[in-house]
Amino acid sequence: MMKTRQSILIAEDDANFGMMLKIFLEMNGYRVRLCGDGEEAYQVFKEDHFDLGIFDVMMPLVDGFSLADRISKINKHLPFIFLTAKALKEDQIRGYKIGALDYLIKPFDPEILLLKLKVLLPHAEKTSASNGLSFTIGSFVFDYPKRALDLAGEVKKLSPKEAELLKLLCEKEGEVLPHTEAMIKIWKNDDYFTKQSMNVFISKLRKYLSKDKAHTIEITNLHSTGFILQVR
Repeated sequence: MMKTRQSILIAEDDANFGMMLKIFLEMNGYRVRLCGDGEEAYQVFKEDHFDLGIFDVMMPLVDGFSLADRISKINKHLPFIFLTAKALKEDQIRGYKIGALDYLIKPFDPEILLLKLKVLLPHAEKTSASNGLSFTIGSFVFDYPKRALDLAGEVKKLSPKEAELLKLLCEKEGEVLPHTEAMIKIWKNDDYFTKQSMNVFISKLRKYLSKDKAHTIEITNLHSTGFILQVR
């Protein structure tokens, strides 16, 4: 069965940047409608279905904040992201108060945007995450929905972030879990402090998994790349 492509509405008055962003997202499987100002985007929104909006803040006729406010009165459930060349705290606070799920400062890495979209947009392949998902890690049984790490009846209850991080590692066992992917999916951020926080959680998981005396369970950190979960 062919999976329906998710649709994104972009409102961006920089024609070159907007077209580059549109092409990039289309190359990665999204259906994209690009509008050059907020008024055009609002009219297009009323005529079509979209799964997410990406709105530049500074636009002619109708700015990104006003566009999001007008759209929310029609569909309060539409997720949206703001784009801006200004990193003013006041603007970011205003954007989040309107209901933005994220706020990207130009220039930004398009790969980071892709990871954010995977978090913000529901994917069919993720629906099993809450339906009895469990993993075997050496002698451990990891029950993800219950956040329980069971070693021969001795159960360790994990924190929400510990469980999310261990799930990602299990899904990529023997492969690299990129630092950025883990940070965006769990913390919705990828700055220095988030990375330090993630390292603390990795250390805790290593401590828990070291109790398996029948197997060697390692979470190896590849410098500047990611982590690998390996069981021997």
